[in-house]
Amino acid sequence: MSKATAFLASAAIAIALAGPASGQESATPTSAGQPWLNPGLSPEARARAAVEAMTLDEKLRLIFGYSDQAVTEISKVPDDIVSQELKAYVQTRAVKGSAGFVPGVPRLGVPDQWQTDASMGVRNSLIPSTALPSSLATAASFDPAVPRAGGVMIGAETRATGHNTMLSGGVNLAREPRNGRNFEYTGEDPLLAGTMAGSLIEGIQSNKIISTIKHYAVNDTETQRTTLDVTISAEALRQSDLLAFEFAIERGSPGSVMCSYNLINGRWGCENDYLLNTVLKGDWGYKGFVMSDWGAVHSTAPAANNGLDQFTGFCCVTDNPRFAPPAMKAALQSGAISQSRLDNMVERILWALFAKGPVDNPVKAGSIDYAAHALVSQKAAEESLVLLKNDGDLLPLRGVKSVAVIGGNADKGVMAGGGSSDVTPVGGAVMLDEHTFMPSPPLAALKSELPRAKVSFDAGSDLASASALAAASDVAIVFVTQHDSEGYDGHLELQGNQDALVAAVAKANPKTVVVVESGGAVFMPWASDVPAILEAFYPGIRGGPAIARILTGKVNPSGHLPISFPASSDQLAHPDLPGLGLPGETPMHITYDEGATVGYKWYDVKGYKPLWAFGHGLSYTSFALSGLTALPDGKSVKVGFSMRNSGKRAGKGVAQVYVAPVDWKKAGWEAPKRLGAFAKTDLKPGKARQIELNVDPRLLATYEAANNNWHIKAGTYRLMVGQASDAEMQSVDVPLPDSVWSAGKADR
Repeated sequence: MSKATAFLASAAIAIALAGPASGQESATPTSAGQPWLNPGLSPEARARAAVEAMTLDEKLRLIFGYSDQAVTEISKVPDDIVSQELKAYVQTRAVKGSAGFVPGVPRLGVPDQWQTDASMGVRNSLIPSTALPSSLATAASFDPAVPRAGGVMIGAETRATGHNTMLSGGVNLAREPRNGRNFEYTGEDPLLAGTMAGSLIEGIQSNKIISTIKHYAVNDTETQRTTLDVTISAEALRQSDLLAFEFAIERGSPGSVMCSYNLINGRWGCENDYLLNTVLKGDWGYKGFVMSDWGAVHSTAPAANNGLDQFTGFCCVTDNPRFAPPAMKAALQSGAISQSRLDNMVERILWALFAKGPVDNPVKAGSIDYAAHALVSQKAAEESLVLLKNDGDLLPLRGVKSVAVIGGNADKGVMAGGGSSDVTPVGGAVMLDEHTFMPSPPLAALKSELPRAKVSFDAGSDLASASALAAASDVAIVFVTQHDSEGYDGHLELQGNQDALVAAVAKANPKTVVVVESGGAVFMPWASDVPAILEAFYPGIRGGPAIARILTGKVNPSGHLPISFPASSDQLAHPDLPGLGLPGETPMHITYDEGATVGYKWYDVKGYKPLWAFGHGLSYTSFALSGLTALPDGKSVKVGFSMRNSGKRAGKGVAQVYVAPVDWKKAGWEAPKRLGAFAKTDLKPGKARQIELNVDPRLLATYEAANNNWHIKAGTYRLMVGQASDAEMQSVDVPLPDSVWSAGKADR
């Protein structure tokens, strides 16, 4: 047995002893007296039957969850808040180092909920895991199969490490380019973001576990995130951030929705009647449960009555246990919370446990094929990295005899984001300046891909040294990094001397390539001075080989930007972030008066030219789009066109369909055009493929709050197809009749 195999085997044993595998009760169907354990019944019927069989104390177990800190400190919690019996249960059953734990009901075969972060992989400091590229990176693939495959992989590791709930599926729009968590989310456009996040969730839950979707809603900045009050109209909300959630929920059907820290129109996210009851559970007919973000609960009865189903992440002895048994019993006794509301909370949790698989398919710690999973992560990166610029076809690197690799800790690894998505990778993380780097150095990968070239490294800390190496080499590759994390909003300017480094190297060697590892958009004052730029985002545990294979042409780049890159701060909708630099939890307010005009829509309305536009991405080949047709198809529009590989090598093209009323202001739209559909196609040189797509009716409509309707206004609509939001496009006009329908799911 190798050292690596021995380590993984011992880790699996440790996991088994620490939690669920050591004592998971079987949940196989028994007699007619336990109908909730009969998989032949619907999840709804099983949930109702289980609720009827529960005592009050058993119901209260399911609505109150413990953070890992609480598990460690639970002996300090007073017995009148958590009983001695429940304390012992929690300490015995929880998986140490995980995000959270919710006790089940062993008497009825209802499993515990073992919760782990996050969208890039299993986050547990005690357990090695495979890190995917950031969610923003995989959104750049413009291929739902990519995040779905990643979800299948990290969901399998979730199950194998003894967890049955994954706190994944971030879909908050990149409304604020400086948001420290943009890397966890899936871009600025509702259709793209919802499709990609929903696909990740679908993949995770294929492992018979629960995935969440988060953070509901408009949690679009980290600055003062626990106190920020966001004002936005219902119309704008339904056409932007909520539309992304709606698409993702329809595609992925997550078992749980995690409500956000912030206030929305004066009400906390986790007790917001409009968001939780009217929209989520009402209009969308959502059957699962709403869990709180850790520390996001501010009341007992108002939170429960306004839609929160589970207080998740009870912190420690200093936390206010607002959903703990004593508080809930008092609220029930006083009539502040009805018994029927409590039963509905429990029924929703049980529905998810039955519908998504944890009851009938109990998790059990087991072995993980880390080598195979690393290849999944590498493939995701190779599908997602975006070639922003390639003047003179400098890339791919061919016939070079010497390469200077400079900066970015490229000899150590590739950057990862911080916070609750920070995965402990197989092989151990590389910590540099308190930032996590995946142990996947691009330098070593480039040496492997260019065995005949002299590949030399300079740290980039001394501009003269870096310039000298660049001048002595055929090609210089400068790596720059920008660290983003949960808990704070970042800078769009590269930190340290990185801009000066790029400028100095580019002056020394005109054949300079810049590789950017960032959580999102960054300013590039040197963009016009270098011939080639590759945006790598946070490329995951095999980011080094993915970068090297793209630079050397082993892989043809096919990623396209899921966000716009602003050219300057003057182009931001909100140049100043409320509360930036003030102590945490300072009450703040922001009005999103741009409404649904987010990302490329903002640039279109304002007439700004971004540094790099949404949807932009280059290839080592070229693609031609032709033969565009558009016909009404019920409330939607069916679009057809041909994509042909017009270049000399195989590659994957991304076609983007945009929709636009001929008079967008008269139609009441927020911007001249919207993304209506997209497709990625793999083609050999000279080959073509006919593509047919449907534009969702909501992308042709406006939301009318007064009657809770979607409304397509009669008129002429232009359907356009291109390869970026700012690209030249073919277009065809189609007349659409007036069409109005309810926003409620049951009425569609």
